[in-house]
Amino acid sequence: MSGEETPEGRPGGALASSGAAGEPTVANLTLRQAAPEQRDDTDEPSTGTGTGTGTSPAATDRTAGDTDTGPAGRSPTDQGTARAKGTAQGKDTPQSNDTPQSNDTAQGEGTAQGLNTGKGKDTSKGAGKAEDGGNGEAGDTGDEAGWSRFAPVEPNPPGLPRRIGGALARFATHEWTVASVAGLLLAVLMTWPTVLHPASTIPQDIYDPLLQTWQVAWDGHALLTDPLHLWDSNTFFPDHDTLAFSDSLLGYAPLGMIGTGPVAALVRYNILYVLAYALAFVGMYALCRQLGTRKPGAAMAAAAFAYAPWRLAHGGHLNILSTGGIALALAMLARGHGFSFRRAGGPGRIRWGWALGGWLVAAWQVTLGWGLGLPFCYLLGVLVVVGCAVWLVRRIRRRVRKDGGPAGRFHLSLLLGNLGGLAVFGATCLYLGLPYLRAVHDHPEARRTVAELKLFSPPWQGFFIAPEQSWLWGDTHAQARQALPFQPEMTLLVGMVLVAFAVLGLFLSSWRIRTRLLLLAGVAVSAVLAMGTAFPGGGRYTYLVLYDHLPAWDAIRTPGRLVLWTTLLLALLAAGAVNALSQRADEFAVSRGRNPRRIGPALRLLVAVPLVLVLVEGWARTPHPQVPTEPKELHAIAGPVLILPTDTLTDQRYMYWSTDGFPQLVNGGSGVQPAKQDEIRRVAADFPSQRSVDYLRNLGVRTVVVFRDGLAGTPYQNVISKSTIGLGVKLSDTGPAVVYTLDPK
Repeated sequence: MSGEETPEGRPGGALASSGAAGEPTVANLTLRQAAPEQRDDTDEPSTGTGTGTGTSPAATDRTAGDTDTGPAGRSPTDQGTARAKGTAQGKDTPQSNDTPQSNDTAQGEGTAQGLNTGKGKDTSKGAGKAEDGGNGEAGDTGDEAGWSRFAPVEPNPPGLPRRIGGALARFATHEWTVASVAGLLLAVLMTWPTVLHPASTIPQDIYDPLLQTWQVAWDGHALLTDPLHLWDSNTFFPDHDTLAFSDSLLGYAPLGMIGTGPVAALVRYNILYVLAYALAFVGMYALCRQLGTRKPGAAMAAAAFAYAPWRLAHGGHLNILSTGGIALALAMLARGHGFSFRRAGGPGRIRWGWALGGWLVAAWQVTLGWGLGLPFCYLLGVLVVVGCAVWLVRRIRRRVRKDGGPAGRFHLSLLLGNLGGLAVFGATCLYLGLPYLRAVHDHPEARRTVAELKLFSPPWQGFFIAPEQSWLWGDTHAQARQALPFQPEMTLLVGMVLVAFAVLGLFLSSWRIRTRLLLLAGVAVSAVLAMGTAFPGGGRYTYLVLYDHLPAWDAIRTPGRLVLWTTLLLALLAAGAVNALSQRADEFAVSRGRNPRRIGPALRLLVAVPLVLVLVEGWARTPHPQVPTEPKELHAIAGPVLILPTDTLTDQRYMYWSTDGFPQLVNGGSGVQPAKQDEIRRVAADFPSQRSVDYLRNLGVRTVVVFRDGLAGTPYQNVISKSTIGLGVKLSDTGPAVVYTLDPK
């Protein structure tokens, strides 16, 4: 470094210029710089390791304190020469507003060149005296004393058990490990006693949950045995694409491949029921942390999203409870694009892998069903358009202003990640959409009419009424629920605690004013759409605009389920308020001379109050009825089979029992009832008669099973008493049931 000055050392040795030929030098001395201690819940948490331009404050202070002006008059400010060479090259720059992760340390390693140590340790064969004219021996001693702290440290390497133990300890205490485990344990607690008797009980009732138990089991069975006929399920014989008569839950198929039979299917469903809540919590927690909230605010918002009281009315709808993929996909997409509410100006660090992963999670979410998946797809489309427009505007401004900042900068890796993710997402939507389009084409009655929308559209009062399964509000709101035409789809209470903190977040928040106003606008739009045709004017200029113009939107008959988006946006507003309160707690601790990381129990309790209040309001009293066991008459039965009595709800139990071997079943119950099913039920009411027997034979039915339990009061109550003489039917009475075998023609 000819002509370049370096910092001088302490008394006992000087740092000389390296310009003179033949002078002794010591190269490659390592300076270990410890990164400043960093909070993992700061306002603008950072991730990654330091770069060559990011020297830690601790290391800077230490270096400045260790250097004085030497005899040659060199200023301590010249120490940048050695430190610039002493920083790690090619490592990630800390993003102050980036998504919080574990507290990484920025290690600076480098070379201080041109250090004259005199004799002894000299790596060259030059002169033995320092530049200041001192004795070489004395200079050597002084150098060793003054610079020993800069010598490379060679600690004893830990053994394999210690390294493994350290890695496991770091993994166990990592924020995301703690958040995931906490989310799972909280889900077990909040859904209790689901895990207590998973092989014999089921949450809510024995109708829709049993239908979805069958769906997951069929998904796994079909993919293992006959994936080309996945959509032609064993129910609703002889119709096709019958899996598309309701949300398929195809994303849970991998779990459906484990185990066989009704009991395994029931255990599987109960596990998924708990995991759905856990994923909703973790997904929302990740979204809040990415957007810039501290841990208390993220935990409160996650709990409010996962355990909103309105969800209790959907305890039997796993497809509606499975919302964690939505929040998680948004979190990953935001992280990939460097987006945060706390970051002003352009985006932060770009991570194309996270963007790709966000699209993959979004595709998985859509596989669980179109009920929530279709609005999610349209929202992602809006975000893509808005994101492209913002990028284009920033790029134009950057060129006009000749700004070298990151805003509007083109990232090829991000573009490729997004294109790859969009390709997978689009292919998934296309694969899932075609069977539903075929089903609607073959069954026009599956189209949702405006009259159906009116039946399921909740009034504005529904946003303040809790379902009967709410432990806190269930009895209090009993009278108010009586005024609702269809209670399960109209009790839309998002939580009084959530609303209170969201209102507070409009005035006291860590979010910027513009962000708060945008969130408030989103809350208003989602609430208006959730009212469907109950909005003033019959929804003519609100929900019906989407119903009339957006492809496939007319397949949604329950607009109240859009309250999901109201809940998510309110949770983000509330997180901003809790974040601001957490900051005030830190400021109070500092004013009292305390370390904010070691606040007292009183402040910790104060920060945890919002989370506790949300959980109390979301506590459930969901019933867990016993599931009827499979009758022996259905073991290894030959299909196609018709089971009587039959109706939509009763058939869902038969579908669950059919997981024992999946025989072809005429029965079926779902959100779509094809006209063929109604025709079969009318004809079967006359069974056994010549007309009904011939009809069933022509249909391909081989067996009719009539259960005595439940016949009374149905159109089939006289079936068993009728004669079968001359009909070519074999009869077997087992006591609980009568089995009719139809001889083929």
